[in-house]
Amino acid sequence: MNMTTVLQPVRLSFVHKSAVPFPSIPPFVRWQISPILFNCQQQARCAHFRRNVSYTAAEVEGIEKPAAFRAPNMPRRASPLSILPLSNLIRSYLITAVSSSPLLLRTSLGALKFLAHSKSPMLNPDRNPILHFLLKRTIYAQFCAGETANEVDQTINKLKRMGYKGILLGYAREVCLDGNQAQNMECTVSREDLDANTILSWARGTISTVKLAQPGDFVALKFTGAGTQALQHLVEAKPPPPLLAKSITEICDLAMTRNVRLLFDAEQDAVQAGIDAWTISYMKQYNRKEKALVYGTYQAYKKSTPGVLANHLALAHKNTFVLGVKLVRGAYLGSDPRHLFWDTIEDTHKAYDGIAESLMRRTYNDVLKPTSPGAKTFPSINVILAGHNKDSIAKAQEIRNSQARSNEPRVSLVYAQLMGMAENISCGLIVAGQLAKEDGRERMFDIPKAYQYLVWGTVSECSQYLVRRAEENKDALSRTKEGRKALGKELLRRLGISAE
Repeated sequence: MNMTTVLQPVRLSFVHKSAVPFPSIPPFVRWQISPILFNCQQQARCAHFRRNVSYTAAEVEGIEKPAAFRAPNMPRRASPLSILPLSNLIRSYLITAVSSSPLLLRTSLGALKFLAHSKSPMLNPDRNPILHFLLKRTIYAQFCAGETANEVDQTINKLKRMGYKGILLGYAREVCLDGNQAQNMECTVSREDLDANTILSWARGTISTVKLAQPGDFVALKFTGAGTQALQHLVEAKPPPPLLAKSITEICDLAMTRNVRLLFDAEQDAVQAGIDAWTISYMKQYNRKEKALVYGTYQAYKKSTPGVLANHLALAHKNTFVLGVKLVRGAYLGSDPRHLFWDTIEDTHKAYDGIAESLMRRTYNDVLKPTSPGAKTFPSINVILAGHNKDSIAKAQEIRNSQARSNEPRVSLVYAQLMGMAENISCGLIVAGQLAKEDGRERMFDIPKAYQYLVWGTVSECSQYLVRRAEENKDALSRTKEGRKALGKELLRRLGISAE
């Protein structure tokens, strides 16, 4: 065998993802020439880097994976889904197969909603062992962390072994108001709800969540879970009642001690102004250093969000605190008035991408405008870009990579997706970072920090959360044919039916 005929095709496979695949090489030949192949690989990489090409999650699928970051059965030209455990892969494929079918999606969502709102003990997963078994090992396992501290800890550690930098952990308990309840809060307050036990129960659950999180993680707080008294104060834009204020302070102090950051989640429009006021108040108190402890959540699908965020940026600059920003598209399309939102999905995309770019560049633009014409200075900010839109993530990575190559200062930023959704995006972020580190590209490439959002609680407690998440992501769930195809291709490869 002529050695050059073997080496040339192999060398081409390292140059670019568009290169032709090399022919199969017998194992004994590959072993004998492995040092030469390694040298060819390094030379080809250097030639690729000199063209100033940076990896993004969207480009990773066709790029060769370095040996140090391949699973034992991961092929050289594997998809990012190669890092998923087999059990996750199978479950994700089955759930994606259901969600990509309009008929099956409507049927499954209807059944889940029925179970979540049923008052029958027989339909309560925490009392019905058969129902508990079925849900716990399917949809609950896909999106939730666990029912006990041990289960949550196992889930977090598994995600971090896969390459995720951390998690955003939430306690599942929350309250969701319909339109009449939001407008008539004064009529819904009962003596039982006003009892301190409601607030203390929420505080205990949130403190447990902070203790479950690991250093560098985030914990999400939903103030509606503290009961109707909290809801009433939020609707009326009053400060939190004394016992709740004391509980929030204890939570913040504990989080600071444990190096865990807090996300004050956005909720329905009826309580959002109150949440914003509470968020800014605690930011002023705790975000005094370069690193934010408290983050607010900003929903890009609302027309008012650019103005609200601009106002908060001005307050942060005036009062010299770090503004923590979690940017999402939105979660309450089904319950809030339609006129609050942008008219089209394209308008929402434009708002999200425009706000994200403004934050990353720390400069105002035609989407995020300053509160006054002369205001141009940005305060210190920390950012979470949360979402499942591949194009938005790619745009953000392009900006960050450009800043890295130009040696520009970059804001503290992480990416977050719901656990169990858009795994091709989140796994792509992980692999993109691993490739850059392996190739010594840290100074020329922004290493993305991928996080997963998940909740913990009993199966029954998580049911309403799962319904709301399914409703808010219904459109995204129905457009999962590409993801299902990628999952299926990877699953076949794992089973040895089809290999790349």
